[in-house]
Amino acid sequence: MVRTPRGASRLGCLVSVLLAVTIAYFGFNIGEVYLRFYRLRDAMAQEARFAHNRDDDAIRLRLAAVVDSLGLPEDAGHVIITRDAASIVIKSNYTEHVELPLFVREFHFEPQVVRRF
Repeated sequence: MVRTPRGASRLGCLVSVLLAVTIAYFGFNIGEVYLRFYRLRDAMAQEARFAHNRDDDAIRLRLAAVVDSLGLPEDAGHVIITRDAASIVIKSNYTEHVELPLFVREFHFEPQVVRRF
């Protein structure tokens, strides 16, 4: 005698797959926010590395272009640069909004790079 599988196991599999897809979707949206943060911080570190060849306005202009290309909020382009004889500090401050079903989550970032000469 051949038995056919019950429908309950198929429904359980469908729910598991739906749950996995939902988690992956939200994980991708939130992960993308953090990826942009790390890319901005890397660009800030690169500018700090070559800061002895550039003035503050040139650094701000280059970082504003990076902010624009990454699609970050305009506030991220407001860069504060502090120099002294031994170091340079480049920092910014911005908030990104991620729309999830039923609510909007805000992520606040403060990228900062300190480079000692």
